[in-house]
Amino acid sequence: MLLENWLAFSAASALMLAIPGPTVLLVVTYALTHGRKPAAAIVAGVALGDLTAMTASMLGLGVMLATSATLFTILRWVGGLYLIYLGIKLWRSPVYVSEEVEAPKISLGRMFIHSYTVTALNPKSIVFFVAFVPQFIVASDPFLPQLLIMEATFVTLAALNAALFALLAASARTTLRSPTVKRTVNRMGGGLLVGAGIMAAGYRKAA
Repeated sequence: MLLENWLAFSAASALMLAIPGPTVLLVVTYALTHGRKPAAAIVAGVALGDLTAMTASMLGLGVMLATSATLFTILRWVGGLYLIYLGIKLWRSPVYVSEEVEAPKISLGRMFIHSYTVTALNPKSIVFFVAFVPQFIVASDPFLPQLLIMEATFVTLAALNAALFALLAASARTTLRSPTVKRTVNRMGGGLLVGAGIMAAGYRKAA
């Protein structure tokens, strides 16, 4: 892969990942609630979710979603409803005042599945990859090596981005002792996830 193409792809990917979306909201929510301990499971779920979405796009799923209204509608509704479910769950989660009383524990496996599902079942991401990745591919060069380089680059950047958000949120967690602040964070995060779910479910392809 040409160096200038790789540099341009890396820069564009970093900018795109820096924009908070449903995945970042979920990462921040778990970090605020459970601290740094689940960071590895969450980041792994995000990385695998992006790898799944990007690979599926390049193997033709993105093209099918772009041309099949039925498949696109099913995927956007599944992804949107899942985000809404997570948002409602966060909104209703109890606030614990005492330092000694811990929030209900969620297994690392469940956190991994949640982060993977939210990342992989984002129809806009799949369609985005279809429109985004080909711009950096040189048609005259072998396709597979270019694809592998771009997937490795994007997944690495996505994992680093998720890890950074998780660590920053976990660090801020120590200053959020007030029950009112905790409740506000839960409801803001829950409301944003519900809003993201509604937007994902109502997303329509451009004509």
